[in-house]
Amino acid sequence: MTPDDKAQAGQRRADLLLAIFFTLLGLAVSYFAFIMPDLAQRRIHSATAPGVVPLMLGIVLTVLGALLTLRAARLMGPGSWADFFAIFRTRASLRVFAALVMILIYTLVMIGRMPFWASSGIFMFAFVLMMEGYLARPRPPMGRVFMWAAITAVGSSAAIYYLFAELFLVRLP
Repeated sequence: MTPDDKAQAGQRRADLLLAIFFTLLGLAVSYFAFIMPDLAQRRIHSATAPGVVPLMLGIVLTVLGALLTLRAARLMGPGSWADFFAIFRTRASLRVFAALVMILIYTLVMIGRMPFWASSGIFMFAFVLMMEGYLARPRPPMGRVFMWAAITAVGSSAAIYYLFAELFLVRLP
């Protein structure tokens, strides 16, 4: 088996696992959207209930996940799980893992413990610095990346705050 064949075998196993995950996620989203209150007691039409859009998204996610599951199972072919785990030793996997960790820190730790504009600005600054600086190959000059991260963080967090808090009148955490 050539290295390309091993990479494809690992990718097929990753496709199968992700397909099963997305199918289960779609089922969970559909279920929780379905059991949301429909606000009929307040004489609100059921088509405007808060669970309608999540239910549709959950159904679409379930169908697409099931289709990917069928495709991945059909194309499974030879290979071992070692080929699958080799995927996680790539630079792209490191970037995905770093992004996931940063997003989880932002949503689970920062939001709610500090003003929204500050947590969003810090997140955007760190995200740009990590992805465009430390994890980029070839690594650009860090001074330029630092400035770009600061401009992006200040501009986008101010724009997002103004848009949602001032124009849409959404109460932000």
